[in-house]
Amino acid sequence: MGSTKTKSGALGDILIIIAGLFWGSMGIFVRHLNGLGFTSIQVACLRLTMAGLIFAVILLIKDPKGFKINPKDIPLFLALGLVSILFFTCCYFTAIRLMTMSTAAILLYTSPIWVMILAIIFLKEKISLQKVIALILAFAGCVLVSGFGGKVTLGGILAGLGSGLGYGLYSIFGTFALKKYTPYTVTCYTFLIAGAGSVFVADPADLFSKIANTESKLGLLGFVVLTSVVTAVIPFLLYTLGLNRTTAGKAAVLATIEPVAATLFGVFVMKESIGVIAVLGILLVLGAIAVLSVKKGHSEPA
Repeated sequence: MGSTKTKSGALGDILIIIAGLFWGSMGIFVRHLNGLGFTSIQVACLRLTMAGLIFAVILLIKDPKGFKINPKDIPLFLALGLVSILFFTCCYFTAIRLMTMSTAAILLYTSPIWVMILAIIFLKEKISLQKVIALILAFAGCVLVSGFGGKVTLGGILAGLGSGLGYGLYSIFGTFALKKYTPYTVTCYTFLIAGAGSVFVADPADLFSKIANTESKLGLLGFVVLTSVVTAVIPFLLYTLGLNRTTAGKAAVLATIEPVAATLFGVFVMKESIGVIAVLGILLVLGAIAVLSVKKGHSEPA
């Protein structure tokens, strides 16, 4: 049985923010694997599959009994792995292919809006002025950080909105799963299912051919493990642990620190330039997090 949620306290918020910082480093790893000839979907397949295997090892060490789940909950885990993680990944990379990366990023970060709507409907979370203000600040900040987008197509818009919905559904499905299972069980099955599903959309014959033709297979394996640990295992485990301590709507807004982190990694690691507009966007996202951190006068969680 999953642990009882602790709505009060800042630990859950801190875990989610740290998760967003780790997610923000993803571009560094994806660019390197793209440079080795792997498509973005194939990179996602390698990342998801390896993460699933690592999560399985973690669960085996932490709680071997955690592999046992109620057959009635299989649809919930299929939803987490396929409808959330895999669907989000495919939609996001499709949006990037059809439009610009910045436009895709803006549409991806409609996820807090989806989460807030779905959380009100399915989780009975209450809407508050504090949440609405934080949501507006976070989305506006993401738009500014992403640079207002660019090329727009109908198919790209639908794929981008789909990525935001899929990304947001992890918070909704995850909240239900955490009522019955530990974060280790939830992340393990989510990624094993997402990894298995990703093989079918990653052109497996071409993927295996590229792996076979790689000069240093051990080097590739090491980098894929590093990619999975830094951009999937650590952040998703932290996010799920954090989600176990806060509300889905608040978690989704806090996670918008990711594009801020991605921008800063671009500046300090990839030596990319940053403009005044992007800096303003970063401040807006930080402002949204500050708004959510303000304690209200009564016991209702933000």
